[in-house]
Amino acid sequence: MRKGWRAVFVGVLTCVGGYSHAHGRGGDDPNVIIQWNEILERVVPAGGLSPPRHYAMLHIAMFDAINSIERTYEPYRLSVRAPFGASAELAAAQAARDVLAAQFPTSEATFDTALQASVARTPAGQVRGSLQIGKAVAAAILAWRANDGWNTTAEPYVLPELPGMYQPTPPAYAAPAFRQFANTQPFALLTSTQYLPEAPPPVTSERYAQDFEEAKQIGAATSATRTAEQTQLAKLFANVTSSTVHWALWNHVARDVVRDQRLSLIDTARAFALLNVAIHDGVQTSHTSKFIYGGWRPITAVQRANDDLNPLTVGDPTWLPLLTTPPYPSHAGNMACVGASAARMLGLIFDANEIAFTATWVGTSGQPNVSRKYASFTQLAQDQADSRIFGGIHFRFESVASQKACPKVAEYIFANVMTQRRRGHR
Repeated sequence: MRKGWRAVFVGVLTCVGGYSHAHGRGGDDPNVIIQWNEILERVVPAGGLSPPRHYAMLHIAMFDAINSIERTYEPYRLSVRAPFGASAELAAAQAARDVLAAQFPTSEATFDTALQASVARTPAGQVRGSLQIGKAVAAAILAWRANDGWNTTAEPYVLPELPGMYQPTPPAYAAPAFRQFANTQPFALLTSTQYLPEAPPPVTSERYAQDFEEAKQIGAATSATRTAEQTQLAKLFANVTSSTVHWALWNHVARDVVRDQRLSLIDTARAFALLNVAIHDGVQTSHTSKFIYGGWRPITAVQRANDDLNPLTVGDPTWLPLLTTPPYPSHAGNMACVGASAARMLGLIFDANEIAFTATWVGTSGQPNVSRKYASFTQLAQDQADSRIFGGIHFRFESVASQKACPKVAEYIFANVMTQRRRGHR
């Protein structure tokens, strides 16, 4: 358990006399984790930066509910005393239902239907105690994150119009978004700057000019150097031709590998909690750095290059990128950080990076599904990082900075939360 954290133990009143730390019934199904992961994917917003928060809350609650019965690992946030014979599957389903209902009340009927399916599979004598475990855990997780800073309003962010400094970008010229993320409580890291990505190179440097030219050439809307495959990757990760958002994509990969590896219920719950906490704290790390460094986007850089004091760059005031530029500063790259954090965490969970899998993007607006075979988690992460360069909305040094910093986020989380329970530790 993370240093400085204290597990919270909550008593659950049931009609069963006495308490026990025995394992749940043998029929507990690890697919309950995947089922609720899929349910969340259907209701979570497609855009913005809030999805990782929802995924992390869901899977932490399910893990702590299951672990209250299994007691295999240190609790993430709390442990609830469990009655003898309680169903870990049902406790997890109740925790999931309550966490999601609090965040997406208009879909409550969907959540209730899924919960009742688990109730129907559980012997009557085990239902009440199992449901109370899930309710207690969910209430604690919701209370923990109720005032975590996500819903606060950040002060305006305006930089002077100097070379290298971020300015709002077309077509909307919107004010920078999600600045409050930097002040939101991480799920596992101590602060959002614990693994701050390295600073970008000076605008006047040779390194900057090299990466500037790459983005200018390969990322242009009318690029003559970008291949069809590179264009496809840029559009897939940006959801131009697909409804599969990249947060969900990594969860899809986890679903497939968990099934292939035949993980137990508790280990499946732990895997999804670790993955989604790494994604959340990873993207928070990179997004925080954006407002520290305030780097301009390629569209501004190329259009204003004749004023950047770098003799190696040539401006083009009519240049446009393939993708629409997100409304916030550029350095470091969020996509690269999500991929680097997720890949490293999956490598740690399964003790191997080189595991073969297939990633599939579901086509939208008449576009076909796209499936790509991968030999390792880091191969997918590299495609994710490169996609933003191919799309003309990032420089390579921004992806590299995230790829250096964000695996450390995963390593810290893996070493400090949900660790193996010490023998004899009650």
